[in-house]
Amino acid sequence: MPRYKYQGRSSSGKVEGVVSSPSKREAMIKLREQGFRIFEIQEVKENFLTKELTFGNPVKLEHFVIYLRQFATLLKAGISVVDATKILAQQTASKALKRILLNVEEDLQSGLALSQAANKYKKVFTPMFINMVRAGEASGTLDETLERLADHYEKQHYTKQKIISALAYPLVVAVIALAVVIFLLVQVVPTFVSMFEGFNAELPLITQFVLGASEFMQRFWWLVVLVIFLMYGLVMLLRQEKSTKYYLDYIQLKIPIFGPMFQKAAIARMTRTLSSLFSSSVPILQAMSIVENVVENEVMAKVISESRNSLERGVSLTEPMKKHWAFPPLVTQMIAIGEETGSLDAMLGKVADFYEKEVESTTDRLKSLIEPIMIVLLSGIVGTIVTAIIVPMFDIFNKINY
Repeated sequence: MPRYKYQGRSSSGKVEGVVSSPSKREAMIKLREQGFRIFEIQEVKENFLTKELTFGNPVKLEHFVIYLRQFATLLKAGISVVDATKILAQQTASKALKRILLNVEEDLQSGLALSQAANKYKKVFTPMFINMVRAGEASGTLDETLERLADHYEKQHYTKQKIISALAYPLVVAVIALAVVIFLLVQVVPTFVSMFEGFNAELPLITQFVLGASEFMQRFWWLVVLVIFLMYGLVMLLRQEKSTKYYLDYIQLKIPIFGPMFQKAAIARMTRTLSSLFSSSVPILQAMSIVENVVENEVMAKVISESRNSLERGVSLTEPMKKHWAFPPLVTQMIAIGEETGSLDAMLGKVADFYEKEVESTTDRLKSLIEPIMIVLLSGIVGTIVTAIIVPMFDIFNKINY
């Protein structure tokens, strides 16, 4: 929350200090309620020690969608942008969004347009939002633009949730499998070691392997966990650089089973964003630049950049896409028809609808396919360890009987 340094006077004399408040106006109201007469107040600049750490967008997508829906409804009811922003700041469930909207309201009251005020908070208000709102302000259709934005983000959120749900199950099972294997190797297998040492015969290869793995895990289990975390951290670090992220995204699209799902999701995101931007009369070159940054896949972003350069040269938008494997013929053909008929936004919307449904059906199929595979995999790992213990024990029992 922003902090404000103030100087003023109270009934007991001169006062000064620092107060935390969502906005400068709220800080003034709070201090006046305490009986202070304020002479000077200014925001304290954040540094590394005082800065509130946030990673990515501090506002959840579902809260942002609700904000857009309610904003559009208030504008259609004849409420001004300033009053609507004030109302929404008071009733939103997101503390981060409330703080930002109070600051946006102050900027609106000072004479700034909504697009200008929102542009100060780029973590929450994306370039797509800014450009569509700017176009809506120019055309006088801000309420329709906000509805369109709400539809866009809602569909984007739904598609993302479907992918997360498809990936969550194998990830959870993999973590459980790893925990079970570590437990068996560290706690269970060592209890049989002394028994096998007294057994003067050569142990089966599978038992030797499991005993070796058990010994290693007892001494270096922490190293296995550390390596997993380091690998995850390395992947996250590599994704920060465009040059290395390109190769990671290439691998992602080529992964068997999951690759086509990621490809369809990226196409749906690209076409939905372009459709929304074109519907709001955002210039096509500007729209392509925005999509290049929001597609979240460097392989496709590179092709989109080439398509933008192709447009600048007066060539068709689809030429670079036709030459690249990441864009199926359906996408390029529909876009080409849209260019010829002047209904590019509608065609892109149809492509987005198609691939959003494809992502939904693909994730449903994957979940039904992955579940038995993961169960068999987990059973195989545990079964191997159990077999490695049981086989020598049968030999021991047979020798005792004889």
